[in-house]
Order: sequence, then C-alpha cells, then structure tokens
Amino acid sequence: MTIKAVSYKPVPWMIGGSVATCLVALVATRFSVVPELVLGMAGPLASAVLTWQVLERTQSSSPERLTNVMITAFGVKVLLFALYVVGALWGMGLRPKPFMLSFTGYYVGLHVVEAMFLRRLLADRVSGWPGEGQIS
Repeated sequence: MTIKAVSYKPVPWMIGGSVATCLVALVATRFSVVPELVLGMAGPLASAVLTWQVLERTQSSSPERLTNVMITAFGVKVLLFALYVVGALWGMGLRPKPFMLSFTGYYVGLHVVEAMFLRRLLADRVSGWPGEGQIS
C-alpha cells in the first residue's frame, strides 16, 4: 500500500492511530498503566498535530520558509519535550519505564507518519515530480 492509496488527511490519521493503539495497549496491560500510557501518547500527539498544521500552512503560503520553520519547530520541541518529560516523571510522579516506553514509541511513530505525509505534501507541490506526485 502506498501513501497515495491512503486518504490525505494527516491529522485524523495521527489522532485515530494514536488513540486506537493506546486503547489496545491499555487493554493489553489491563489498564495498569493508564496515566503513563496516555500521557506518553498525549505530548507527542499534540506536538505532531500542531507541527503538521504549521508545516502545511507554511508550505501553502510561503514554501521557501519551510526548512527554517522545520528547524525552529525541532528546537522548540527539544526544549518543550525536556520540560514535559521532567514534569511528568518528577512533577507527576509517573513510573518511568511505562511512561518512557509510551513516550518514545509515540514520538518515533508520529515522526515517521509526519515524514511520510511531508514527503507527500512536497511531492504534490513540486512540478515535474516523477509519476505526478506518486512516491516511488
């Protein structure tokens, strides 16, 4: 299945996939890690959704700024995630192992999804792309 076959609506895919996998993981763990799993998902999901909206808006209004916006977004994410993780572990007293497993899994997974959709967004905007925007 190519990304072309998937509906091009990244935010619903990110939210739906995250919520569905979180529910499956909660059931699999018999709801023993609810706050850790949910908060491990919530930060990366909020970041991915917000970042996607900013990237999409930037690409449509001034595509020449996209790289600078992506670099700035990365720097902001590094700082905010550091505060988020410290706040969750020390401030809220969450168990480190389940929280970090959830956080890392969603962080990596959502960035992969973002990268796939970003590639599609850029391919659709570039004239002369092989296969009329299809990802090879």
